[in-house]
Amino acid sequence: MPRRLFVYNGGFLTQPRIKRILELSGWKIRLGVPSADDWVGTWGKSPTSGRGEAVAAKKAAPVLRVEDAFLRSVLPGRSGEPPLGLLLDDMGVHFDGSLPSRLEHILMNDPLDDSSMLNRARVAIERMKTGHLSKYNAFLPSRPVPDAPYVLVLDQTAGDASIRHGGASKATFRDMLVAARLEHPHARILIKTHPETQAGHRTGHFGPEDANVQVHLITDAVSPWALLDGAMAVYTVSSGMGFEAILAGHKPQVFGQPFYAGWGLTEDRQPVNRRNRKLTRPQLFAAAMMIYPTWYDPYRDTLCEIEQVLDTLEARARAWREDRQGYVASGMRLWKRRPLAEFFKADTAMVFDDDGARAANGAETLERPLMVWAGKETPEHNTHQVPLRIEDGFLRSRGLGAELTPPLSLVRDDLGIYYDPARESRLEQHIANATTLPDHARERAARLIERITQNRLGKYNLDRPLPAGLDELPSGNRILVPGQVEDDASIKLGTSTVATNLGLLKRVRADNPDAVIIYKPHPDVEAGLREGRIPADEALRYADLIADESDPIALLEHVDALWTMTSTMGFEALLRGVSVTCLGAPFYAGWGLTTDLGQVPDRRQARPDLIALAHAVLIDYPRYFDPITKTACPVEVIVDRLASGDLPKGRPGTRMLAKLQGVFASYAYLWR
Repeated sequence: MPRRLFVYNGGFLTQPRIKRILELSGWKIRLGVPSADDWVGTWGKSPTSGRGEAVAAKKAAPVLRVEDAFLRSVLPGRSGEPPLGLLLDDMGVHFDGSLPSRLEHILMNDPLDDSSMLNRARVAIERMKTGHLSKYNAFLPSRPVPDAPYVLVLDQTAGDASIRHGGASKATFRDMLVAARLEHPHARILIKTHPETQAGHRTGHFGPEDANVQVHLITDAVSPWALLDGAMAVYTVSSGMGFEAILAGHKPQVFGQPFYAGWGLTEDRQPVNRRNRKLTRPQLFAAAMMIYPTWYDPYRDTLCEIEQVLDTLEARARAWREDRQGYVASGMRLWKRRPLAEFFKADTAMVFDDDGARAANGAETLERPLMVWAGKETPEHNTHQVPLRIEDGFLRSRGLGAELTPPLSLVRDDLGIYYDPARESRLEQHIANATTLPDHARERAARLIERITQNRLGKYNLDRPLPAGLDELPSGNRILVPGQVEDDASIKLGTSTVATNLGLLKRVRADNPDAVIIYKPHPDVEAGLREGRIPADEALRYADLIADESDPIALLEHVDALWTMTSTMGFEALLRGVSVTCLGAPFYAGWGLTTDLGQVPDRRQARPDLIALAHAVLIDYPRYFDPITKTACPVEVIVDRLASGDLPKGRPGTRMLAKLQGVFASYAYLWR
């Protein structure tokens, strides 16, 4: 039975995310006057909290204090982005050092000795470090920080409740800076401004007037983890980054009374005497980030664990960091422009221009990256900068691209493109680097493979049956031969001696005279939308069965091997334990997982296993877009959407255009 929560702050009513998290947590928001059996909700110790406190005192009602969790969002709340979690405290508020809070109670009394939870804590800490994830994430991990070593002093926003209730004041910040200078007279002092100060929302305690030969302000949006890496000492009053300093291995000097002080992990200038327990970093993290918060999954509209929050923040932070400048886009078909603008959403609208030289000049003038559909790149696009090449990802959609189904995943390559073996691609680097994945990343990739194979997911996910006559074929040496679009860039760039579907069939039969060969035409070719059709009587000279209009993923469960030129089905076969022979040089060839009869680049020397390959191909390289929430998302969300079919229908205009495209397929050059 939901408990009634009476509120007197408009944010509880006007911010749907806060209201929803409270509802899922068992609270029913109400206006009016509570009884003694009801609760009063306040936003921490904000200026409006006094209203609720007065009502609670008068009615003898308990108070629930609500605050943002310690991993909040990409942008600050004042920029309009809702939180990914809340702190719901029935005892006090975590930053008030004068009274115990629920978090302090956990830190004092919970055993915090569960080995599984502490291992999860260690993994989550490592993911925060390597992913450069913080409470707010609108910064670039690649942006340089000053050379080490230096002393790091953490500023906060003026008037923040954690300062006053943490036993500090404006003067404390001055004392902290003086102490840092006195204790490190020959070191550089870096003052890190707060993200809300950087965004212009609130002032801090330090400004340009505090800079001198020894003291420097860091006002750029840089990674807190990069700053912490180079610090020889960290000074804080009650900043959340002080908590991150502990996770990074520091023992910060603390001048206030934040929740992380008093547990043997800090040097406390104002000790909280009742805190007398010694904790490890994983124990502190488990309490503050796993037990205490209430985390929310915006894709599934459920409460969740810290791991799902990290997945979400990784995806959304990556999208912001890559898209923040906006783009000039070229070579994009008209029907793709709206989906692309949604996918690569930025503060500034995407500019489309199909004139290569003009697009390159425009990108230079606007100081934006130039984005080009990979197959449409021309020399003119390379006038001022190397363009970002865009292509469909490997879990694309439920429906064909040629039928104008918007993609759920896209790749963005700043080096080359995955299907062109003549030059190194960003995917190749990801595959090579995946040989040293940490255990938690390998476990994630293994789970992903299992979910994809169990749900029979592939690139297009067409609901089609197995072909008639399949069961009548002899078993034991069945070879699946997937046809391809013969004018596709992967054929033009990734093949040498065999570059047609008929040539592929002939070669497979010649090398396997006694095998049962099943030929699967490409769906775009079957639909009459692309080149590559083989007349049935010609195909049956080399194949035992033509699997027309059938499910290619289901076919993989009924064959022993797959032979291909460069088809993505080769990768899908590897995921399912089917042996793969390549006559071309697809992205998954040359790494020791396939039999390679084509010309594979010599630079592919790494030897990843299947799990490492899958992580590179499905997690590191593509980006994913959730069509329900209209936001960047982790790959697992797309797997769920594709498996359940929980996807919006295409726009009526696009569906009509797709039908017309089929009718006028012979004139495809007009829109391709």
